Amino acid sequence: MSNMDQQQKGGVTIRRLNKHDFETVVALDAAAVGHSRAPYFERRLKKALLRPALYVQLGAELDGKLVGFMMARQMQGQFGRKEPALRLDAFAVASNVRGRQIGSALLTRLEDEAKHLKISEIRTTTSWRDHAIMQFLDRAGFELGSELVVDRQITDQGFAAQQKEVAAPVRDKLEFSALKPDDLFDIVGIDKRVRDSDQRREAFFYELVDEATNDSAVRVSLVARVAGTAAGFVMARMNFGEYGRAKPVAVLDTIGVSPDYAGQGIGHALLTQLFANLAELRVVRVETVVASEDFRLLGFFYDVGFKTSQRLGFVKRV
Repeated sequence: MSNMDQQQKGGVTIRRLNKHDFETVVALDAAAVGHSRAPYFERRLKKALLRPALYVQLGAELDGKLVGFMMARQMQGQFGRKEPALRLDAFAVASNVRGRQIGSALLTRLEDEAKHLKISEIRTTTSWRDHAIMQFLDRAGFELGSELVVDRQITDQGFAAQQKEVAAPVRDKLEFSALKPDDLFDIVGIDKRVRDSDQRREAFFYELVDEATNDSAVRVSLVARVAGTAAGFVMARMNFGEYGRAKPVAVLDTIGVSPDYAGQGIGHALLTQLFANLAELRVVRVETVVASEDFRLLGFFYDVGFKTSQRLGFVKRV
């Protein structure tokens, strides 16, 4: 077993989680957040087994017993990001061992993993009302991120109005379909033209398409076509429990419209269709993250009813 697989600090062993830790992780998390999120951890375990290189899942063991955990995954292109980051999704420490710096030991190990992966920052979000988590992030050296978390309710009165605002001719000429593997080439092409960059994000989009194919309950992504030609796409996913959430939330990872169809309302139509699909699934909220200086994209989201979220983004430089 390598040093990266198991480390000791102050009598606490930090090691990688395995499938035998599942029930203990669920119990530790339930004690911390006040309810069980077993379905979320089941899905996460399944995805981590399929693509282990993307996930960092650590456990803290004391006297042979698992007393804490920390889970993160690589972000490769979500929210228009250019540089990879580790996204801290979930962590908890047993109440009877708090104060023994177990959370700090887990985070130190997570930073070591980030350095090994040549990743320079760890990111997370939390509600500003979750004072315990915010105090931990403060002590751990996290800073308020420059990105804004924005969201919107999709069952409010504005939802029906938003559907009517999209011009009928635009919607009439569009064909919407769920994301399929065959759409990958078109999506990558649109993204490259929109970003006007030599940087190609095939690996990022391949991951999203693969997830949509293998777990349709997680991915709710759409492609819009005009006379068979891809005009735009929106990549979104269901969030079943990251960051301690009690209810499913849809997270919008990225959206793109071909420059050939710019200014024709394609983006608005894509989100309107996405909102309608989510409403049928009884999802009440969708959120995304936008760079604070990206006024054009922020304006677009505000125009379709997004508002500043009650969640804040934090970052720790590694």
